Amino acid sequence: MRTLTMTGLATMTGLASVAALSLMAAPAALAETGVTAETIVIGGMGGLTGPSAGLIIPQLNGVQAVFEEANAAGGIHGRKIVYTKQDDECLPSRGVGAVKKLIHEEKPFMIVGGGCSNAAIAQKPEVIEAKIPWVIVASTADSLTEPVNPYIFTTMSAAWMEVYGQLQLALDQGKTRIAVVWQPDAWGKARLDPMKQAFKAKGIEPVSIQEIAVEPTDTTPTVLQLQATKPDAVLLLLFPKAAVPFLRDAYKVGLQPLMVGGSPLGEIDVLAKGVGSPDSVKNLRAVTAAGYGVDDPQVAKWKGIVEKRFGDRFNVLHMYGISAGQFAVEALKQAGPEPTREKILQVMSNLTVKTDTYAGPLECKPTDHQCHKALGIFAFQDGRVTGIGVTKPTR
Repeated sequence: MRTLTMTGLATMTGLASVAALSLMAAPAALAETGVTAETIVIGGMGGLTGPSAGLIIPQLNGVQAVFEEANAAGGIHGRKIVYTKQDDECLPSRGVGAVKKLIHEEKPFMIVGGGCSNAAIAQKPEVIEAKIPWVIVASTADSLTEPVNPYIFTTMSAAWMEVYGQLQLALDQGKTRIAVVWQPDAWGKARLDPMKQAFKAKGIEPVSIQEIAVEPTDTTPTVLQLQATKPDAVLLLLFPKAAVPFLRDAYKVGLQPLMVGGSPLGEIDVLAKGVGSPDSVKNLRAVTAAGYGVDDPQVAKWKGIVEKRFGDRFNVLHMYGISAGQFAVEALKQAGPEPTREKILQVMSNLTVKTDTYAGPLECKPTDHQCHKALGIFAFQDGRVTGIGVTKPTR
């Protein structure tokens, strides 16, 4: 039996102390949730199935394309991004479970996702309770980022920005008899109130405010009521499933004033196809977060990457994800080789990034986490969606 001498005991004690000190001196990032020596796990959530999947999947594919490009270039300070997603079907009832699973089972360092306001509003308390940084890709409800919460940022134009931009565009075109059509869900309600505020701020009254179902089959009665008010502009607070039948029925009865939609109606060519006639959208304009048309040379690189990687038809929805992904990548770079959630929150609160797909820079401040301020204006001309200007709404 070996006898442990005092010298040996001292040596072992010294080694133990050195080991303890070494552990204490190890990079803090290795102890941070979602970060290892080789990887950074980033979570995402959105409607991967269900009726809104066609809107959400391209957004998250855009995010993933950016992350894969960053990985191919060597990663973030040598770490590769692992992007893991959960399906919330764009439903509040599914959203809470999806984000809980993401946070507590996937254990990401941060979240870059959220494409539907209805689900995101339900998910917000879970994110705050978990104290996890969240970069919202495309959910637009003002209540997500107003008042400012230290954990939540958006790279998408907020609801108030788009509705103020819609109204301003109509006024800039000399329109005075302006009507509103909206869909009665959380998304529509989140836009209707700021739209009313925008009218009040401009000192005018809408000639009509009409409600149509989220997935209507016949909107002719609503169209006829609008037609009776003789509007020279109609502002659409609608998703495509409501907009297509509305545009179809408006075209059918000859109601063709200036119509202005928001970001969900950015794919005007797809709307025209859904209605069955390009003439049905000749007076439609869309104000969106994107700064370029899908065939513009400024986004040719990303069009090639997305179409090759995912087999998608490149569209404006990918652009939302690309900008959100680039914002997250830049924040991770600036957070340094030993990232913590505290560090990245501090970085994002003071971050300005010019992304490849937006008209203006993303600018975040400690007092303002609605980081996107410039809206592109789009029309369907010569068989393609074309950018015709930029607006920066204020209130």
